[in-house]
Amino acid sequence: MPMKTGVFSKISRRLPVVLLLVLALAGAGCREQTPDPEAAPLLLQINGRVITLEAFTRQFEQTLPPNHTLGQDEKDELRRVFLRQVIDRELALSEARRLGLSVPGEDLEAALVDFRRDYPEGEFESLLRTRGISLPQWRADLEERLLIDKVLAQEVYTRVEVSAEEIEDYYQAHRDEFDRAPQVRARQIVLDNQEQGEEILEQLRKGADFAEMAELFSLSPEGENGGDLGFFPQGEMPAEFDAVVFNLPAGSISDLVRSDYGYHIFLVEETRPARRLSLEEATPEITQSLRRSKEEIAHQQWLMELGAKAYIDVNWQLL
Repeated sequence: MPMKTGVFSKISRRLPVVLLLVLALAGAGCREQTPDPEAAPLLLQINGRVITLEAFTRQFEQTLPPNHTLGQDEKDELRRVFLRQVIDRELALSEARRLGLSVPGEDLEAALVDFRRDYPEGEFESLLRTRGISLPQWRADLEERLLIDKVLAQEVYTRVEVSAEEIEDYYQAHRDEFDRAPQVRARQIVLDNQEQGEEILEQLRKGADFAEMAELFSLSPEGENGGDLGFFPQGEMPAEFDAVVFNLPAGSISDLVRSDYGYHIFLVEETRPARRLSLEEATPEITQSLRRSKEEIAHQQWLMELGAKAYIDVNWQLL
């Protein structure tokens, strides 16, 4: 049975930027295997799966930032967006299961380890508790996300191609995008007082090694790497830094520079003038951009095709 007319059209795809991060759990834990229709009104039925209003609301509230100050209109809009996410997720999962896809246990374990790697001991579990999400629920959600990634890679992304002609056409039509500002590669030493800064500057001018001095005395994190800031374009650093480093020739050491962060000494190692990337240089960037755009279009088209063949029933009066 086809989806009811207008289901998709009623759901705006506009999403407030401030809440982009909260929709990753769409659909996880929403599904009810044996709901009681009287005790738990059904909000959504899709390909034999049902989602109660209570489960949907509970999961939606879990996605909102703690102590949020959203107005009712904004929450209503987010609920519609969240429902859209739930429907898309269920369509993709249904297709993955129809194709017999699954996530090997070792892939799930590797993803779990990778996901939690950046969290200090116990912080991840604390975050889940704050959200009211159990670890098994989160694990099940992660497995479903991996399954969706798998079906998308197999059924959608592998069919996307970017031709050399498309790349060149884009480059010729958007040449200004590949203009690059002047760049320098510099090192810095950051100190918290003028007296020490002048002493170190004197040693540098007498031949002390800049990288060694940075490792010994600099207060900034890159001091561990000899103060290396790498290449950066004009306009990326504070104006007082640019005023110094973009007016020194390569190999020069600056005077002591005062900023809100302390006292700085810069060594300019290399300069690059403003220029435009060649087609060859721009090709990886263009390819990535075109591929991403095509993948998104193909993804949406794929979901529309699945939706057209699916049974989807939304009780809009409950939303």
